[in-house]
Amino acid sequence: MKVKIISDSSSNMFSMDDVDFTSVPLRIVTNDKEYVDTTELDVAGMVSDLSTYNGRSGTACPGVGDYLEAFEGYDEIYCVTITSNLSGSYNAAMTAKQQYEEEHPNAKVHIVDSLSAGAELKLHLNKLKSLILEGKAFEEVVSKIEDYKENHTRLQFCLESLHNLANNGRVNPAVAKIAGLVGLRMVGDATGGVLNPNDKCRGEKKALSTLFSNMKKAGYNGGTVLIDHCLNEKTATSLKELVLAEFPNAHIKLGAMGGLCSFYAEVGGLMVGVEA
Repeated sequence: MKVKIISDSSSNMFSMDDVDFTSVPLRIVTNDKEYVDTTELDVAGMVSDLSTYNGRSGTACPGVGDYLEAFEGYDEIYCVTITSNLSGSYNAAMTAKQQYEEEHPNAKVHIVDSLSAGAELKLHLNKLKSLILEGKAFEEVVSKIEDYKENHTRLQFCLESLHNLANNGRVNPAVAKIAGLVGLRMVGDATGGVLNPNDKCRGEKKALSTLFSNMKKAGYNGGTVLIDHCLNEKTATSLKELVLAEFPNAHIKLGAMGGLCSFYAEVGGLMVGVEA
C-alpha cells in the first residue's frame, strides 16, 4: 500500500520527512514573466521585480493534469489545498480525484479544502503525517483531519500592504487603501475560507500585541504556532518571543513564505498557523 501526502504550494511546505510528499506549484503571472512557486524560485527577486512592475499581475492554480501526475502510482492519497474561496486549486484537485479513482478502482483519494492558506496548511499536513505514521486506516485519517481542520486550527495574519490582495479581488479595495497609510498594519484572520482584515494597528508592537490577543480569543492556550514571513524574520522572531513570554513551553517554528504567499502577503507580512 503506497500512501502519499500532497499540497499545493500555498502551504509554503516543499518537503516532508518520513512520508512521500509532493508540492504542486501555483504560478504568479505578469505580462512580462511567469514565476513558478517551487524551491527554485528566487522569492526575494520576485518580490523586488513586482515592487517596480506597473502592469497586471495575478496567480494561476495547478491544473487537473498536475494533480494526476502527483497522484500517479499511489493507493491512498491525502491532498490539502488553499481555500476554495480564493483559488481553483481545490476544484482542480477534486476533478483529478474523480478521474484517478475511476481509472484506479482500488485507490482512495481525499481532498482537504483548508479554507485557509500558508502556515495553517502546514498544521494540516503535519497532522496527516502523524496519523499516517500511526498506521490509521484511510477512513479514520479522513475523519480526524477534517475534525482537526474544523475545530483545532486557525490562521492569523499581519500585513503591511493589501495591494495585491485588493488588485486580485481578495479583499475590499477601500480596506487596502487604509493599509497603505504610513505605519499602519492590518491584522486579521481566515474564517469561512475568506481573509478578514479586522484590526488597523499603528506600528509593529501594537500589531503583534493585537495578533497575539486574537490568537488567545480564538482558543490558543500554548499549542503549536507556525509563523511564516515574507522577508521579515525579525518581526516573526518578535512574535515568537511574545508568545513564549506567556507560554514558555509552546512549540513555535518560523518559516519563509514561498512565492504564492509572498505575492499576496507582500514584504513584511506574517501568516500564523495556530493550534487551538
